[in-house]
Amino acid sequence: MPDFYKIDGGIMKNYDIIAVGAGAAGAFLAYELTKLETKKKVLIIDGGRRVENRTCPITDGKVDHCIGCKPCNIMYGFGGAGTLSDGKYNITTNFGGDLHRYVGEKKAMELMEYVDSVLMSFDGGDDLELYSTDKNDLKTKCLRHDLHLLDAKVRHFGTDRNKIILHRMYEYVKDKIDFEFSTMVEDVDYENGKYIVKTDKGGEFSADDLVLAAGRSGSKWIGDVCDKFGIKSKRNRVDIGLRIEVPAEVFKHITDDVYEAKIMYQTKQYNDIVRTFCMNPYGHVVTENTNGILTVNGHSFTDPKLQSENTNFALLVTNRFTEPFEDSNEYGESIARLSNMLGGGVLMQRFGDLVKGRRSSDRRMEKSFTKPTMKATPGDLSLVMPKRQLDDIIEMIYQLDKIAPGMANDDTLLYGIEVKFYNSEIEVDEKFESKHKGLYCVGDGSGATHSLSQASACGIEVARILA
Repeated sequence: MPDFYKIDGGIMKNYDIIAVGAGAAGAFLAYELTKLETKKKVLIIDGGRRVENRTCPITDGKVDHCIGCKPCNIMYGFGGAGTLSDGKYNITTNFGGDLHRYVGEKKAMELMEYVDSVLMSFDGGDDLELYSTDKNDLKTKCLRHDLHLLDAKVRHFGTDRNKIILHRMYEYVKDKIDFEFSTMVEDVDYENGKYIVKTDKGGEFSADDLVLAAGRSGSKWIGDVCDKFGIKSKRNRVDIGLRIEVPAEVFKHITDDVYEAKIMYQTKQYNDIVRTFCMNPYGHVVTENTNGILTVNGHSFTDPKLQSENTNFALLVTNRFTEPFEDSNEYGESIARLSNMLGGGVLMQRFGDLVKGRRSSDRRMEKSFTKPTMKATPGDLSLVMPKRQLDDIIEMIYQLDKIAPGMANDDTLLYGIEVKFYNSEIEVDEKFESKHKGLYCVGDGSGATHSLSQASACGIEVARILA
């Protein structure tokens, strides 16, 4: 238990290490510190709930649309946004972040493989295949049509098993590490060689080392803390796109072999990069609430009883900005807000209606052979998406149709908006320590990682350093 001492007339709990955020990086930081049996006193603060208390009323069937739960159980809580995701871990340095830039290619892969072994040990089963892109001739087929398949190994646990794994991980660490759930950090100071953390519940804590692991949902807060401590950061990228839903048979020949195909394409019209992201075979389209803005995502399950007849994935266009504009996330949020304004949430449109220049309606959706897995408002995405990004996505759909015939069918469904926000790239060294001694920034919060595997690996690495 922590020591207590008085400071400025109040009572403060003293720790050796405080981590803000119990997402993928924070959870694996806790795991590794526990496994290493460090005698250091550790506190982890998170705005969400324990794993067992994290449920979404939509997926539970209680409501058919987002009701703005605070905090959002999909985005906050132990395990972070990854807990109720489709539980897909990509073991690769070809995408998902730049972990290898900090620790080296070999070590990055070793860390991600270690994460995989930990997850498998908590899963307790041996029936989960480790998919690989080198098992068939998909890469050759892609190249023939100017598409580029990125190499990766993929382990898919599914939303159902992933939540069980993370619950077991929490049970493993909870008696060794203190947690403050449903708690937001309001301020961070540095006094007398200690980091002082103040929460919205009136709690005050101090520590020698502070780890910022607030993930993508805490991007603005992390930016504010870094500004306060004079730590440099870059804010220049956001990915904007749509979530695509097709009958599972369209991609079955691909997903059965590699599960998730990360495919990139450079458009002929604008020379922009479009890529597939977060492929969910037999999955469900879901909504996410990020800072009050509704966007779309996808989940999938390993239990056949929970699967759908569709496959969904995102098509994202990468946007980078130059001076004087800096706040790329605000650009993405503004587009998502427009979709929320027109659709009262998420907008949905048939591909055939989009290319014909007409809105989808309830009447047209009733005739659609592809049945949506999420309730959304039929409408016109061309009133929301900027023309350039929409043209890029349409061109990519026709290109994918060459390797997955049926992709460009009239009844292919498009949901908007999907936005992949990137945290500012925080200036840290190879140990993920900022210029302010003892202040670390890990996982997606650092801008160095963008995937479950890399964020988890980052948490492991910093835990070993601190231990």
